[in-house]
Amino acid sequence: MKKVITYGTFDLLHYGHINLLRRAKEQGDYLIVALSTDEFNWNSKQKKCYFPYEKRKLLLEAIRYVDLVIPENNWEQKISDVKEFKVDTFIMGDDWKGKFDFLKDYCEVIYLPRTPEISTTQIKGDLKK
Repeated sequence: MKKVITYGTFDLLHYGHINLLRRAKEQGDYLIVALSTDEFNWNSKQKKCYFPYEKRKLLLEAIRYVDLVIPENNWEQKISDVKEFKVDTFIMGDDWKGKFDFLKDYCEVIYLPRTPEISTTQIKGDLKK
């Protein structure tokens, strides 16, 4: 079984997220999503989520492409996650291109193109108008 992992906040879930998850699942048999906790988002990214972690987790678990949701508590956990879950492929959006190449020592690393016309930042900006 080929295992794939991706990371993200997945707040204000939209079709760009679904597109990423679908394409990530196409790379293997089992998709793990490491979901940023509220504390990690605030303390490390200075991001406040609209939906709390448990609600975002519930939404991800309802998506047919997602097999397992685990918490992302810090930037440094990626190597240990890849080892613990015996991950074959690490996937992120191409806005992170090159940032996780250090994982190539442990698994394949793929950066997928983002869905260009949608983002959570754009949605938040549009709602302020």
